Amino acid sequence: MSLLVLGLSHHNCPLDLLERISLDSAARRALGHELAGSEHVAEVVVVSTCNRTEVYTEAVTFHGAVSAVTEALGSVTGVERHDLTERLAVHYEDRAIAHAFRVASGLDSMALGESQIRAQLRASLHEAQEERVVGPALNGLFQQALRVGKRVHTETGLANVAGSLVGAGLAVAGAHVGPIEDTRVLVVGAGAMAALAAITARRAGAGRLTIANRTLARGQALAERAGGDAVRLSELPQALAAADIVIACVGSPGVVITEAMAAEALTHREGRPQAYIDLALPHDVSHAVADLPGAIRVGLEHLAETLHTDGVDPEVAAATDIVTGEVAAFLTARSAQAAAPTIAALRARATEVLDTELARLAGRTPDVDDATRREVEIAMGRLVDKLLHGPTLRVKELAASGRIEAYADALAELFALEPETVASVSVPPPFEPAADRDPAGGAR
Repeated sequence: MSLLVLGLSHHNCPLDLLERISLDSAARRALGHELAGSEHVAEVVVVSTCNRTEVYTEAVTFHGAVSAVTEALGSVTGVERHDLTERLAVHYEDRAIAHAFRVASGLDSMALGESQIRAQLRASLHEAQEERVVGPALNGLFQQALRVGKRVHTETGLANVAGSLVGAGLAVAGAHVGPIEDTRVLVVGAGAMAALAAITARRAGAGRLTIANRTLARGQALAERAGGDAVRLSELPQALAAADIVIACVGSPGVVITEAMAAEALTHREGRPQAYIDLALPHDVSHAVADLPGAIRVGLEHLAETLHTDGVDPEVAAATDIVTGEVAAFLTARSAQAAAPTIAALRARATEVLDTELARLAGRTPDVDDATRREVEIAMGRLVDKLLHGPTLRVKELAASGRIEAYADALAELFALEPETVASVSVPPPFEPAADRDPAGGAR
């Protein structure tokens, strides 16, 4: 079996198509279940954020898994298969590992270094665990990817390279409406991205900050943190008219701010310009708002170009070096795991033969003193170790190069290794999601 990642992101997919394949938690779980029932997929984790929708699998067969993922993704999203196959990026084995680590580190994000992706990956893994569609392979991959992402965040300044989506949006908006210090900023929503938007706007010196949210209590909590005030979403028309910059971060099905709402707000503003920053997917602000006199709409598609980097920044290089080293270490660990069953079985067989011969020798030489017998045991043990040293190293080398199977079969034939012995050290224990374990580590 092999690691396989298929997906679409802001790198290879227009945002209108990315919106169509964006999946909420229920859809991610449904897709995971559909794929888990495929004979070609052993494990699956579905990740869907504002910038990407990707399916991580432990594939039984490569082509079968590719076909199964494409068909299932089309079934869940309603997107035609040919529209997906033209855009799908495929990452396999070491490239899949590298991709997962880059994603978790923020190196693959629209805003380089953004840390929200780690929480999104963790949530996707948790969903897969709850649905029992993930096992040791992907659980290990995601756990290590999260650790790598944390390391990059802690040891580098990657998050400061391109700034945040909010900062880039504010820069564009400020060029249209004037200095941020003199503006009134309205943030629509109260989730994680809205919190980032509100705090960034306040740090940029926004003259006044207002939070509009369906649940007033959540809006008030965010307003208190960011130093602003809060209104209900039902008061959005009045809040729009008062705002110079509107940052929308709801991401709910359907448009939150329509062309008509923006047009009415502009009428009340008597010619004062207005900027709409749409950070949501699906989008919150109608694309038609950009055509209104006096208004601009800054969407994710525009920010993708604004935040482009050539990758030569020292912080990018430092983060890339960390990821490269972690990928190499992960591959080495996997190689060792692949070699371990054959090595363990070989040593078990050697130990069995050694113990039998020592027992036979003891029966034939009952008068030998304990010290001499111990020296004989040590000498024979060293002899066995030296004989196994070469084959053991060769197994590890071939595992690292992915060529262990034929050599392992040859060793099994030459040393009469029992299949049951190999299986006993190579088959992992049944995977149990965290929800099914008690605090002491046992199953409930």
